[in-house]
Amino acid sequence: MRHFGHLSAARRRALFHREPAEFGPDSPVRTVGYALGATLYAPATRPRLAEDVRKQARAGVVSMVLCLEDSISDAEVGAAEENLVRQFRLLADGSEPSALPLLFVRVREPDQVLDLTRRLGPYVALLTGFVLPKFTPASGAAFLDAAVAAEILCGRRLLVMPVLESPELLHLESRYEGLRAVAALVEKHRERIPAVRLGVTDFCSAYGLRRTPEMTAYDVGLVASVIADVVNVLGRADGSGCVVTGPVWEYFRTQERLFKPQLRNTPFSGRAEALRARLIEHDMDGLLREIELDRANGLMGKTCIHPSHVAPVHALSVVSHEEFSDAADILRPEASGGGVLRSAYTNKMNEVKPHRAWAERTMLRAEVFGVARDGVDFVDLLAAGNA
Repeated sequence: MRHFGHLSAARRRALFHREPAEFGPDSPVRTVGYALGATLYAPATRPRLAEDVRKQARAGVVSMVLCLEDSISDAEVGAAEENLVRQFRLLADGSEPSALPLLFVRVREPDQVLDLTRRLGPYVALLTGFVLPKFTPASGAAFLDAAVAAEILCGRRLLVMPVLESPELLHLESRYEGLRAVAALVEKHRERIPAVRLGVTDFCSAYGLRRTPEMTAYDVGLVASVIADVVNVLGRADGSGCVVTGPVWEYFRTQERLFKPQLRNTPFSGRAEALRARLIEHDMDGLLREIELDRANGLMGKTCIHPSHVAPVHALSVVSHEEFSDAADILRPEASGGGVLRSAYTNKMNEVKPHRAWAERTMLRAEVFGVARDGVDFVDLLAAGNA
């Protein structure tokens, strides 16, 4: 699979200076982490789940989580598990694995990991791995041991994505020790953890908070502080860190506005006014701003609960031609001794040693999301993705 693979080859050539590369569930774990993009969640109770997965793949979704946890009621768990196994059988009937997204199952308890692996039987070949909710130092070890046992049972790699969402990782007095202990678990199982996810809705719940459609996660001080601390401990660029994904955007249809739209008219002027109006109507201007803030704060990819969120996340994940040019200059062998370079776009300085980690991460993103042609911007990519 590849990002923007749902577009025609001609359309991709028109948009990309360097097209997104192919990847899959067996790619290096770091590549998978960068490639997750907009990870779309779906309740495992959906009666036409297999059809939904195929439909979303055709629309450009490359990673999905089939949820047995917070998206369904406690009384539905047994039926949801049965439905999940049945839907995997349907997916295996007539579906090429390469045509499906990376598929993860969000479980509730460690025992479900091994039990579902056993019940899926040969259809586990379509499963990329598991999402581990409310991951803490206390619960995490049991989840990870279950994942190791499931790998042994099915004879193939199963990836896991811990979700940090428990109050003890939010509360100031326990946050530092909790994050350090989580980091130790992640380090021990680095070869099977492509990303760590953030459960910002649960963090807000601990204080009875909920952000409005006009506010990003970074406008909520408690949430912004824990995101910063998670990246500080788990997202370092010294080789000890891993991908930390962006929080969920809860809204997909705006209510009456209190503030002006946050999406400037200029980038859309003369070519995509209707797209801008539609984005504002469906409350996407706040989402676009949060995606940009995710990147500025060291996060990659995003949890999504509605298909309309996917195209914005992917459009803003593509490396611009300017970013690629700067990163390539910084990483040139002849620049390895350091110094300052003037950007080829003549609008900034590129300081080789301080900007090297940024350049390396930019090149990883360029590999999986591609590099836009000079003159192609996020509006073009968003329009293509929505089409």
